Amino acid sequence: MFRRKLTALDYHNPSGFDCNDETEFRNVIVWLEDQKIRHYKIEDRGNLRNIPSSDWPKVFEQYLQDVNCPFTAQQRQESLDWLLGLGVRFEYGDNVDKYKNCQPATTTNKPEKPSDPLIHLDSNNPDFKAGVLGLANLLRIQRHDDYLVMLKAIRILIQERLNPEVIAKARQSKEGLPVPLDKHILGFDTGDATLNEAAQILRLLHIEELRDLQTRINEAIVAVQAVIADPKTDHRLGKVGR
Repeated sequence: MFRRKLTALDYHNPSGFDCNDETEFRNVIVWLEDQKIRHYKIEDRGNLRNIPSSDWPKVFEQYLQDVNCPFTAQQRQESLDWLLGLGVRFEYGDNVDKYKNCQPATTTNKPEKPSDPLIHLDSNNPDFKAGVLGLANLLRIQRHDDYLVMLKAIRILIQERLNPEVIAKARQSKEGLPVPLDKHILGFDTGDATLNEAAQILRLLHIEELRDLQTRINEAIVAVQAVIADPKTDHRLGKVGR
């Protein structure tokens, strides 16, 4: 699952690495920190290097937090894949001149036809699954057995809710218009003028929420009708008169 990234980082045994082996897992984490990531100072890596310690899982959890990893220590594969990606990024940053002129393994002069990029993805590739799962967890998207379906959901979410226009619109503050409370009848009397005003405000807020809910319901109805209501008329079957 991690062979390609381990190979890119010049790990000594990329093909034989077993993520489920506790000792191998801890060793590769220490190797990544010592050789590639180097987030801690050398003198601060002692606890992480103490592989046999029973407190190592807690140390690893703290390490993930310190490097801003979005995964926890319990999400072993996802966190390791993220750390390997971070190591690859640092490796490239340290050797830009070495990698910037690298040519792809296979090149072609034929013009490529535009197509859906998801068609060419290998959905059974473990690296692909780990990446999609990581994005789904980060964006809080429900998991699905089909990783391509999850990836499509991620793409839709990013296109519709994370584009610059939507983000800019969300940051705009809404300023409401002043509402004179004396023009709205409460319908009952609490016996206290202050309580009456508070009740009027709560009722107006409730009405606003109901309007927003009704708008969402209408949008949902329109969306459903757009899917199920696709009338097609066959004029050959129609008759006018007798």
